[in-house]
Amino acid sequence: MTKYYFLGIGGIGMSAIARYFNRKGYKVGGYDRVCSQLCLNLQAEGIDIHYTDLNDNIPAEFTDPHETIVIYTPAIPSEHGEFEYFKRHGFRILKRAEVLGEITKSERGLCVAGTHGKTTISTMIAHLLRQSHVDCNAFLGGISINYNSNLLLSDKSDLVVIEADEYDRSFHKLSPIMAVISSTDADHLDIYGSHSDYIEAFEHFCSLIVDGGTLLYKKGIQLNPKLKPSVKSYQYSVNEKSDFYADNIRVGDGRLLFDAVMLGTQISDIQLGVPVFVNVENTIAAMAIAWLNGVGEDELRKGMASYRGVKRRFEKHLEHPKIYIDDYAHHPKELASSISSLKMLYADKKILGVFQPHLYSRTADFYHEFAEALSQLDEVVLLEIYPAREKPIEGVSSALIYNEITSAHKSLTTKALLFETLKDKDFDVIVTFGAGDIDRYIPQIKDFLKTNY
Repeated sequence: MTKYYFLGIGGIGMSAIARYFNRKGYKVGGYDRVCSQLCLNLQAEGIDIHYTDLNDNIPAEFTDPHETIVIYTPAIPSEHGEFEYFKRHGFRILKRAEVLGEITKSERGLCVAGTHGKTTISTMIAHLLRQSHVDCNAFLGGISINYNSNLLLSDKSDLVVIEADEYDRSFHKLSPIMAVISSTDADHLDIYGSHSDYIEAFEHFCSLIVDGGTLLYKKGIQLNPKLKPSVKSYQYSVNEKSDFYADNIRVGDGRLLFDAVMLGTQISDIQLGVPVFVNVENTIAAMAIAWLNGVGEDELRKGMASYRGVKRRFEKHLEHPKIYIDDYAHHPKELASSISSLKMLYADKKILGVFQPHLYSRTADFYHEFAEALSQLDEVVLLEIYPAREKPIEGVSSALIYNEITSAHKSLTTKALLFETLKDKDFDVIVTFGAGDIDRYIPQIKDFLKTNY
């Protein structure tokens, strides 16, 4: 096979694989519904992309099933015209996870799973390895600010960092040499049906760790790992003794430092390049994996101090005239953690949050928990639900969350009326939350703040 065609090429995970094959010299092209910045970047790298369903009119260079492999994301509906064409004509069709699974069979996979934290942890691991003598390859679930990419390639390392996505049980295609599980809070109940089935999927993922491999998971999460007898198991934590843990945490003057204890060895004064409290536990997980792969103490210190984060993960865009931060948080636990960090960093400031719920099903499952988290803000602006792959569910809207928010200062609006809603608000810090398309408004929000304050 010499050609790869992607259905949903603009997704963060899909785009990394497209980049991988493109850089290996294969012909790469595909479809996405929206022309995002990621798509524009891929096109600038020489990848052919279009934005309308061509049905049977597939570009001629991708019409031979003996030359082309089709890779698709679960977000592509089964009735999509191009998808149906490839199925009718006998193409080899793979899910993104299956491609990553093949890569973990030929490389040593360091796979990071969890309801939340996996993008940050995997990007931290990649940075720690990359800037050390060890090096690595990486398929990331976000754009690393250090490397301005979601793909890292090495010509000397067979380690590959992969974000293990639990949606649609995709992570069951992987064969990790090392696996991290950061959390097992309920999510994707439209797929799993119950929290117990969701946890069982993580337990099955543990059973896929290869002989002689390693599992690292957060102490206290709901998990009864199913492991091969030869697989080692470790736990990590914050302010609680464990195999790997953070101790003596200090926050002040815009800095966050702590001591890391790694299997009994203390590494003092780790300074976070992104000084957000929620990142302490993510850092311990990443440092543990790097440590187990031979990264030294000084390399760990330098790596964490030089880590600049992931785009859309607590990413600061403005300091003046107002502080503006954008965050990908789209699960209630993520939202609560992010808001807690904000209140710690900006204890003396008024914080306004703009939240765009992601998926009708997630809103229906967790509207009370979303409202509880958002009620901790000084003011909330709530947008309509971003549907992504879903069709509307009767009776489910952002009003479910809005009606449960206890804060007196709350607004329910649309993207079209967002700036009209914001113009009379009194705040020091504004934060946009969500996994939908709220990030496309970042330039406009920055302009709005500079013009009006």
